[in-house]
Amino acid sequence: MNVIQYKLAKDKRFFFLVSGLIIWIGIWFTGFETVHWLLYVPAVTFIVAVISGYCPGLIISKLIFKDR
Repeated sequence: MNVIQYKLAKDKRFFFLVSGLIIWIGIWFTGFETVHWLLYVPAVTFIVAVISGYCPGLIISKLIFKDR
């Protein structure tokens, strides 16, 4: 399996950037010590996807739901 095929296009990277920033702003408004730790998972994953170009969530979902 070639991981290179999972490189994100610019439009998806922008979507993850906006989504990640909205989650981080919500965490900031709520309070970093108040928010449950699980909310940090998508926030960090989205920002990692923007920086690296690889989204772990999309890679895992493509592995689970393979085209037949």
